[in-house]
Amino acid sequence: MILYPAMDLMDGRCVRLAQGRFDDATIYSADPAEALAGFAAAGAEWTHVVDLDGARAGAPRQHDLIAGLAAGAAQKLQVAGGFRDFAQIARMLDAGVGRVVIGSLAVKQPDLVRRFLAEFGGDAITLALDVNIVAGVPMVATAGWTESSTRSLWDVAAEYPEARHLLVTDISRDGMMNGPNVELLEQAVERLPHLAVQASGGISSIEDLRGLPTDGAIIGKALWEGRFRLEEALEVAGA
Repeated sequence: MILYPAMDLMDGRCVRLAQGRFDDATIYSADPAEALAGFAAAGAEWTHVVDLDGARAGAPRQHDLIAGLAAGAAQKLQVAGGFRDFAQIARMLDAGVGRVVIGSLAVKQPDLVRRFLAEFGGDAITLALDVNIVAGVPMVATAGWTESSTRSLWDVAAEYPEARHLLVTDISRDGMMNGPNVELLEQAVERLPHLAVQASGGISSIEDLRGLPTDGAIIGKALWEGRFRLEEALEVAGA
């Protein structure tokens, strides 16, 4: 399993949100470049970086900063936040980013996202689908979690047979450190065998990592708040 220590950026600072609420952000003092270097020194081969300002605005806001970080990073970056066109994606990939994350656009403009996949390849794009569980069905949310679609995770994912990577977040778990939604993740792995599924939301302990059925996992708040060491988590993920 690949671990992606997460670094969320707001106004150039490392922060964490609770359930995607921009008014509920915890600011950490770590400089982004220093944080990346620390993750790499611990052995991380990937880091998940989110331009929260871009995600909120629906357009890039910190791509200059992230391009600079990618150029100097020892690990590969998976970058999310505000991607809307070919030029934005190409710029990040040219800067050395390993993958670009496409979220609500996958629900709202599937034809465009399929063109992204055709142009850049499935290994350069991670689809990110954030869900609320409604009557047992994972329903996809959009627009920074402030809007709900009428479509399930399964319906949206089925539109992308050419995709290779999927990040699944149960919104109710994100930033709350009350454990991941293992049942949802098991269903995703079983029902979407063509996708390498990344778990996001709720991971709070080493035991949570041991129970994951996925190919990857995003670890954020628990890591930043010292619930476990990255070296320990990487050892478990590689076991």
